[in-house]
Amino acid sequence: MTGLVMVTKGYVCGGGSGGKGGAKGVKTCEEEQQNQISVLALLLAALRKSMVSCRVDRQDDVMPSTTVHHMEIGCPNNVRHVTHVTFDRFNGFWGLPVEFQVEIPSRVPSASASVFGVSAESMQCSFGSNGNSVPTILLLMQERLYSQGGLKAEGVFRINPENDQEEHVRDQLNKGIVPNNIDVHCLAGLIKAWFRELPSGVLDGLSPEKVLKCNTEEESVDLVKQLKPTEDALLDWAVGLMADVVEEEESNKMNARNIAMVFAPNMTRLWRHYFPRNCKNLMMC
Repeated sequence: MTGLVMVTKGYVCGGGSGGKGGAKGVKTCEEEQQNQISVLALLLAALRKSMVSCRVDRQDDVMPSTTVHHMEIGCPNNVRHVTHVTFDRFNGFWGLPVEFQVEIPSRVPSASASVFGVSAESMQCSFGSNGNSVPTILLLMQERLYSQGGLKAEGVFRINPENDQEEHVRDQLNKGIVPNNIDVHCLAGLIKAWFRELPSGVLDGLSPEKVLKCNTEEESVDLVKQLKPTEDALLDWAVGLMADVVEEEESNKMNARNIAMVFAPNMTRLWRHYFPRNCKNLMMC
């Protein structure tokens, strides 16, 4: 009797010889294969369950204990508040904390404590209607003079004010404020005073000898071109103001000669008492 042995992927099937015995042996081999597969499936299932159980156990290991200890954090101490502040001589401080802003003026018309008697370069400037940059305080006074009908006031720039409000108005102007209901003659007088009290007169940069030889409008225009940009802008603004006054001559009784006579002495500190006629000619051109 001969025995038959079959090896299939790690498991062995045994069977006998002969017809029925051979068929029975094959059937037995198939059953053993099915049993092996069933056992392998059970092993895989058991291995999978063990891995899941292991993973759950690890999560349980890292879970904190039921007792939670709360950590108390105190208030910070030794804290410094750093603020970057920029100082602008015309607009005060930029970036100043709100609690300090009330102590600093938000807008000042001049780098000094006064708008009178200081150079135009140290003052806050704005562009006028003619495109020139002039101190803002002049534009504010001009606007108020026009709005209160000052151009039609008889004798404007010639009649001195009869009240004593000039000092009060000066104080307000130093803060960049033009008070309401100012006497127009007071306002006109302060405009002249602003020019008169400049450290250097608008026309002081011109040579007295050249001014003495200036007799025509064309010569006056050529001479004025020698002024520095700041003085040229101020003279242009003043001449524009006087031209507006002359346009209302029927009401204010101020012609070109009259306004030039009262304005010219305020435009120079050096030679106005030597050449009054030529000074007036420059103002009238």
